[in-house]
Amino acid sequence: MSYQSSQGLQQFKNLVGIKFQLYNSLFTSLPFHRIEKTGILLSLLLTVCEDGYKKKLSPQQILDEFFQKHTTYTSERDRADIMFRFVQYVERQIVLFDALEDAAFRHVNDMGGTGTVKHLISEILQTNKEEELTEKLKDYSVRMVLTAHPTQFYPGAVLGIINDLSRAVVENNAGEINLYMQQLGKTPFLKKQKPTPYDEAVSLIWYLENVFYAACGKIISSLQNQFPHALDKKNAVIKMGFWPGGDRDGNPFVNTETTLRVADALRGAIIKCYYLDVRRLKRRLTFKGVDTVLTELEQKLFNNLFIPDHKSDLSPQDLLKPLVEIRETIIYQHNSLFVNLVDSLIGKVMIFGLHFATLDLRQDSVVHGAVLAAIAAAEKLVPADYASMSEAEKSSVLTGLTGTAKPELYEDPLVSDTLRSLAAVKTIQTLNGEEGCNRYIISQCNSALNVLEVFGLFLLSGWKKDKLAVDIVPLFETVDDLQRASAIMKELYENKTYKRHLQQRNNMQTIMLGFSDGTKDGGYLMANWGIYKAKEELSHISKEYGIKVVFFDGRGGPPARGGGKTHKFYASMGKNIANRQIQLTIQGQTVSSNFGTIDTAQYNIEQLLHAGISNDLFSSKEVTLKDDEEELLQELAEESYKAYSTLKEHPSFLQYLNEVSPLRFYNETNIASRPTRRKNSGKLELKDLRAIPYVGSWSQIKQNVTGYYGVGKALQVLDKKGKWKAIKQLYADSMFFKTLLDNCEMAMKKCFFPLTEHYSRDPVYGEIWMMIYNEFELTQKYIFSLSGKNELMADYPVEQLSIQMRERIVLPLSTIQQYALCKFQQFEKSDKPQKGEEKALKEAYEKLIIRSSFGIINAARNSA
Repeated sequence: MSYQSSQGLQQFKNLVGIKFQLYNSLFTSLPFHRIEKTGILLSLLLTVCEDGYKKKLSPQQILDEFFQKHTTYTSERDRADIMFRFVQYVERQIVLFDALEDAAFRHVNDMGGTGTVKHLISEILQTNKEEELTEKLKDYSVRMVLTAHPTQFYPGAVLGIINDLSRAVVENNAGEINLYMQQLGKTPFLKKQKPTPYDEAVSLIWYLENVFYAACGKIISSLQNQFPHALDKKNAVIKMGFWPGGDRDGNPFVNTETTLRVADALRGAIIKCYYLDVRRLKRRLTFKGVDTVLTELEQKLFNNLFIPDHKSDLSPQDLLKPLVEIRETIIYQHNSLFVNLVDSLIGKVMIFGLHFATLDLRQDSVVHGAVLAAIAAAEKLVPADYASMSEAEKSSVLTGLTGTAKPELYEDPLVSDTLRSLAAVKTIQTLNGEEGCNRYIISQCNSALNVLEVFGLFLLSGWKKDKLAVDIVPLFETVDDLQRASAIMKELYENKTYKRHLQQRNNMQTIMLGFSDGTKDGGYLMANWGIYKAKEELSHISKEYGIKVVFFDGRGGPPARGGGKTHKFYASMGKNIANRQIQLTIQGQTVSSNFGTIDTAQYNIEQLLHAGISNDLFSSKEVTLKDDEEELLQELAEESYKAYSTLKEHPSFLQYLNEVSPLRFYNETNIASRPTRRKNSGKLELKDLRAIPYVGSWSQIKQNVTGYYGVGKALQVLDKKGKWKAIKQLYADSMFFKTLLDNCEMAMKKCFFPLTEHYSRDPVYGEIWMMIYNEFELTQKYIFSLSGKNELMADYPVEQLSIQMRERIVLPLSTIQQYALCKFQQFEKSDKPQKGEEKALKEAYEKLIIRSSFGIINAARNSA
């Protein structure tokens, strides 16, 4: 272990481990009904769980033994009640742990170490690469796109308490800590109603206002102070994106009204941030020739915020012009006093404009075909025989469409709203600037025609070809779609009309690649390899046609959905993969865990910034992988895919997940507006199941299949073929391969097979449980052989300890959930009609299953 790692580990033990024990004892002294007894019994239950699993007892046996030996509760109702209290208590323990980790972040992590802006500045100065940096920053940026995917189980009020509690811990304010703990005890964790898409947007705008605004400002100020001429005024180095209110894929609750309302909220939020900053500036800039300019700017912002009909009289230039004037006056007349504060605000305006974050629109490709068919049937704008045309004929029609469709003619809200949403982009761009809404993402994109359908629909919504200020972004996710991606893009690059459109868009094409459905479809290794190969081929074909390609990664929280050591993946790329920008989604839980405070956000944004810049300026790697390494990884991916497919095709596969995990209860958690399945047909099918509940369900039963399954088998097959020496060399030489396996280790570290070991003896599920367990053991054996270590995540001691502590806190919850699932199924399988007490008990167990999910997911921080 390095000195830096051991220092961080000791700080973690002191500031998180010890403080958790201290503050946890505060819970038992809170003035709430029966809370002391709950805390004492919960501590006892944890010990009983740990001992019970060592004896290979099932959750049912463990809890039955606990109630018989350590309590006087004999009725099922009373036992269910105390289990609810345990759940509530553990939920609050997890919040405390989150707050302590957030508070300790800057002491545990080196805020000026490897991968930070401070480190980057040092590297640039030592190697005299200021000119190269200036050139790189002309078009380089990191874009983080916030999404409202259903992985955030904390309600807004609780997120606020975590933030305030962290601050109180940093300040060591015992009085405030005690008050926030009391508030936490009284604050409900359960959302009684599903949030609307607008509610989701408001929750994420809070992070923009309170975290990203300050964190991005600090980063830009650091770069500006050191390299005043490096930042290009036409290119924001950091960009924010936003999906709530624009993402229609599978969400029937998002409509044009929502989209416009969210765009307005984003604009209002950033103007409010500027207004508050200008008021702060007024307290410092009290000099002659500056104060009056600042007062005028303050009044303009005030009018835009609070007086109707003033929206259209403000542009980013209206903000920058007086700020630049103030800056020059301070430099030449007032000894540059407080010029850093003005520079900071100028930097923020350059990043956030009047849009704060670009609101992306997204819809499934199937919808666009249906809308065009409806227009063909109702209006003469599309030929009546459109549906029977060949793809080539349809493409020709779509690129030559004229006239404007009338949304009011269509009874189907999907048709009318699709047309209205495309027209609304103009409205948003008028008020928020072009950056306010200039991207349309096509989910399930599997042909060039899918892209041209959207192009045609924009033409039918009042846009002209030469004025279409929107980037059309295909999203490729499944194994098959990823393999076809380069051929699809080649067809588009050769389409004359689409090529002209790209010329208007600076010859730049954004392509989104989705990790979530790729993993669900092909398993961990094949999904990551498929995306790498797609990027390599797309980089090559785009360069061939003179197109600057930008990759937008649809990443989730866990390694199974493209999360984990994300910045290391970007840093591992050679020059054969386009590296003009880094774009990725930041989803649900990952927003609060990786970007929940200014410190964590600044650190993680800097890691991404550094990965892309250092890769270009300091890396001599022409290719990410040599030919023989690619062949090796291709073979590993194929063998892994075979193993994962065998598991997926097991006759009990989905039935096992549905019964052993809380999968079918996901929709009842009320954490998101979007349904958990694409189609609500009666039969459960993997293709209809969204990746988040799929991955999240495996994580809740502590098996994390999607994070490693097939890796061990693939390594074993190649070992038997005599290729082990080559694999060891690949592990030593390739950061890409090592990062893949590091992420594997993270997923595996969060596994706990004793929780479900009783299923190994089940007549129906015994075989599938053993398949999963054996693959886990096999993968672990080979990873240890490669790493030379004898424990998972040994290279990351702080994260390793954090996971161990979190998993221990949550063990009683996992046990309760499995117990409740078993009881619920007993009621379901009973032929006896359920009335009165029995019906109430069944409902109680269902609520226990759902409530346990919250704590289990929250404790893992990136499990869904």
